[in-house]
Amino acid sequence: MASSSTVSDGVRPGVRPAGTRVRRHLPTSPWLFAAPGFLVVGVFILYPFVSTLVNAFTDRRTLIPGEFVGLANFRELLHDDMFWIGLRNSTLYVVGVVPALVLLPLLLAMLVQKNIPGIAFFRSAFYTPVVASIVVVGLIWVWLLDERGLVNSLLETIGVGKVGFLSDQWLLLLSAMAVTVWRGLGYYMIIYLAALANVPRELHEAAMVDGAGAVRRFFTVTVPAVRSTMVLVGALSSVSAFKVFSEVYLMAGPDGGPAGEDTTLVMLVQRTGTGLTGRVGYASAISVVVFVVTVALMLLVLRADRKEDA
Repeated sequence: MASSSTVSDGVRPGVRPAGTRVRRHLPTSPWLFAAPGFLVVGVFILYPFVSTLVNAFTDRRTLIPGEFVGLANFRELLHDDMFWIGLRNSTLYVVGVVPALVLLPLLLAMLVQKNIPGIAFFRSAFYTPVVASIVVVGLIWVWLLDERGLVNSLLETIGVGKVGFLSDQWLLLLSAMAVTVWRGLGYYMIIYLAALANVPRELHEAAMVDGAGAVRRFFTVTVPAVRSTMVLVGALSSVSAFKVFSEVYLMAGPDGGPAGEDTTLVMLVQRTGTGLTGRVGYASAISVVVFVVTVALMLLVLRADRKEDA
């Protein structure tokens, strides 16, 4: 029998014969699957980031490699009026957009959370601006708010007169903020819907038994339950608002509105660092400032959340 022959040869079942080598197989398969992702991150994220940091300390131009100039670009920023205008507008954008994008999508999510006939249509309608092209959206709003657009035509009809939505410095900035909020409502609404689905109904029922109305339940039940999600939305919208480009660029034009007074920092980077005579080194220095400020915004939001937890 086979078993007896194995024992007779002096080899017990399950025991490797002496002198045989053990071939070790390295777990390379996971790394092979992850290699394309690492390659994309390295080429399109890490390399541009490091290159921007290096260029920020040089006087490089588009067709000229440039030389090391130390902190000269950052010292020039301190005396550049357009830099301070861009920093002011980007900061105002955060102040005007973030509170609306934290609160309004939550209220919208509470409205569309109910399972009533036809609610799926409204969910899709509210999310449509998110997937729409920003260029198309910007052109539509420019046509609406132009001096000969639909909004001004309606205002003239009722006797109010034309309003310079795209010609006044502050109205132009507010109009761009409105477009940003309008486009972001559906995106953050989806995030809040996922958070509201995890809020136990028993909490609302208990509050209703205690006599709490809708407003009181919102502040005592809903807000505490989704507070971590509100922090996440605040962090995401803060970074996105400070780096705004498309909305202001499409509505104000490449010059940044009247006398460039609506220029943001990212628009300044694009204007300074592009073209055959673009100052790549100076634009990189502005980009470094944008990066530092966005990281500081996220840290401030996270710190405020930790203080609230404490």
